[in-house]
Amino acid sequence: MTEQKLPTTSAAAPAGREIATLAGGCFWCTEAMFTELKGVDAAVPGYAGGFVKAPSYEQVCTGTTGHAEAVQVTFDPKVISFSDLLRILLTVHDPTTLNRQGEDRGTQYRSAIFTHGPEQATAAREAIAEVEAAKAWDRPIVTEVTPFSNFYAAEEYHRDYFRRNPAKGYCAVVIAPKVAHLREMYSARLKKK
Repeated sequence: MTEQKLPTTSAAAPAGREIATLAGGCFWCTEAMFTELKGVDAAVPGYAGGFVKAPSYEQVCTGTTGHAEAVQVTFDPKVISFSDLLRILLTVHDPTTLNRQGEDRGTQYRSAIFTHGPEQATAAREAIAEVEAAKAWDRPIVTEVTPFSNFYAAEEYHRDYFRRNPAKGYCAVVIAPKVAHLREMYSARLKKK
């Protein structure tokens, strides 16, 4: 039996909240990092930017659907701004590698900001320029900035993956160091435990 995914083709944020759709390689990593931040209500892993309606994880893994593994972040802009989310995204994953993060390779692992309107597009270009000017990376940033077109929530077993599976190899070797790096760099922005 296939688990039903919740399609989100037009993001609507609750009152007083905004939506960001961000890709930084494996969505397990990206979700784990964003859920730690004050002002983030939810970070839902899923598939963004492709041309196949409601794809499965297996389809996206082939790299033929056009989707990126992404998270749709619902946040309170009074606590954390969209620009802050972008700076965090651009400094906690490697935005200089085209279509890969570490050993994860393919267009589904690309670095991308799917913008919900012209204000987000402007903020995305400004954040990339700011991080490049700060010389945070030795190579140019290749993160794509593209208008939001669709997002499909991933199957239930992908949600909250790191918290539910901390001892699994990928979680211990890949996700845990990224979360530790986030906690070190952005300790003042973390939710209190």
